[in-house]
Amino acid sequence: MPSSFKSFVVFAEMRTGSNFLETNLNAFKGISCHGEAFNPHFIGYPKAADILGVDQETRDTNPDVLLAAIRTKSDGLGGFRYFHDHDPRVLDTLLNDDTCAKIILTRNPVESYVSWKIAQATGQWKLTDMKAHKAGQALFDEDEFAAHLEALQEFQLLLLNRLQVLGQTAFYVAYEDLQSVEVMNGLARFLGVDEALEGLDKSLKKQNPEPISTKVSNYDDMLSALARLDRFDLTRTPNFEPRRGPVVPSYVAAAEAPLLYLPLRSGPEPQVLDWLAAVDGVKRNQLHNKMSQKDLRQWKRRNVGHRSFTVLRHPVDRAHDAFCRHIVTTGKGSYTQLRGNLIRRYKLPLPEGEPDASYDADAHRAAFKAFLVFLKGNLNGQTAIRVDQAWCTQAQAVQGFGEFALPDRIIREADLENDLAELAASVGVTAAPAVPKRLQTGPFDLPEIYDAEIEKLASDAYQRDYMIFGFDSWQ
Repeated sequence: MPSSFKSFVVFAEMRTGSNFLETNLNAFKGISCHGEAFNPHFIGYPKAADILGVDQETRDTNPDVLLAAIRTKSDGLGGFRYFHDHDPRVLDTLLNDDTCAKIILTRNPVESYVSWKIAQATGQWKLTDMKAHKAGQALFDEDEFAAHLEALQEFQLLLLNRLQVLGQTAFYVAYEDLQSVEVMNGLARFLGVDEALEGLDKSLKKQNPEPISTKVSNYDDMLSALARLDRFDLTRTPNFEPRRGPVVPSYVAAAEAPLLYLPLRSGPEPQVLDWLAAVDGVKRNQLHNKMSQKDLRQWKRRNVGHRSFTVLRHPVDRAHDAFCRHIVTTGKGSYTQLRGNLIRRYKLPLPEGEPDASYDADAHRAAFKAFLVFLKGNLNGQTAIRVDQAWCTQAQAVQGFGEFALPDRIIREADLENDLAELAASVGVTAAPAVPKRLQTGPFDLPEIYDAEIEKLASDAYQRDYMIFGFDSWQ
C-alpha cells in the first residue's frame, strides 16, 4: 500500500500498553519503533546509551539530530513513543510534519492510574513470565488522580485541536484493541507497510488482569472520589471531549462569600486559602475546590455579583519558593526524578540526598543560582524538560485563566492585606480577617541569600513577567 509517511510517532502515556504496542510494531519487518526516544530522563529505554548512534547528551543539545536519525537511518519506517511529559521542543515539529504518521493510544484513565500505582508499589513495570509476577494493590489518592486526569485530558485535547487545524488525521488505538491482530495489521496498512502478522507477540503479559475492585485497597474511597468527577470526561473518546481550561480544578471558592480564588503556583497560596476560609469562619477543607467547568458555572449562577482574583508574587521570590518546595528537598512535594536529572545533567550543586547541616547559606545560594540558569533555558524551550506550573511565567498562567474565567482583580503580594480587605468589602464582607503570616518553606529564607546576581538571573529568566507586570528589583 503506497504511503507518503517517512516516520511515525505513538502518542501514549505510562501504563497504556505502549510497550506491548511497540513490541508488535517491531514484529513487522518494515517498522522500527525506538522506545521513548525523547524521555528527558533516558534515551529510548532506561539502560540504553543511544539510539542509532545518537546519545542522550547530543539529543538534549539538539533534538533534531535524533529526529533526523530516526527518519533516515531506521530499518524500515522509524518511529518512537511520546508521552505528554517528554521533550516539548519536538512536539511542534512532529505535529507540523504531515509525513510523520500519528498513532494515538488511549486507555481508561482510572485503569492506567491504578496500574501505575501497582507498578510503583511492586517495582514491576513489565512482565514476561507469570512466575515472576509480584502481587500488589493500589492506594487511590484523589488529588493525585485529579492531576493525572487533567494532564492526560489537556494533552489529548491539544493533539486533537492541532491535528484538526493542520488538516491531519491520526490512527486511534484503544488499550483493548491491542489484543487484536486485525487491528495491528490495519495499523501497518495505515503506515504503508504491506506485511501482515499471523499472530501477536505474547512475550509481554498483562500484569494485573483482576477486576479493578480487587486491585485498589481503598476501593470505596475511589468510588466516592470518582462520583465527584464528571464521569463522561473519563469515558469519552478524545474527539468528543469538551474544551476545558487547564487549571479549573485548582480554582477555590469561599464557603459562603461570593469570592473565587485562581491560584498561581508557588505564590502565597497557603495564606490566601487560610484567609478565604476565615472570611466565613470555616476550616480550609470546607472551601469549594476540585470543581469541573460545570461545577464552576453552577457556582457562578448561584453567586450573582461574585468576584474572582489571583495574586502575583515577585519572580525571584516565586522561583525561590518553587526551588525550595520541589527541588531542594527529597521529601513530600519533591520532584525526585527531576531533581536527580538536574543534579546529573544540569550540574545543580545539590547533595544526592536530603541536605544536612553542611548545606549552608552559601551552598543554597549557589544551587539557587544554578536553578535560575536552568529556568531561563527551560522557559525558552531549550531543555528536554517540560515547563512546570510551579515555575511557568505568571503572564502565561494568567493567560491560561482566560480560557474559562479571567480574574476580576490581579493583586500583588505586597498589597495583599489591603486589597483582599477591599475585595471582601465589595461583596459585603465588612470585617475581613487578617492575612496569615507566611511560613518558611526551605532551609533558608530568600533575604539570607539574595544578591544582585540572583536578581539578574531571575530577570533574565522571567523577562516577560518583569515587562508585562512591571516588576522592579526584589529589594
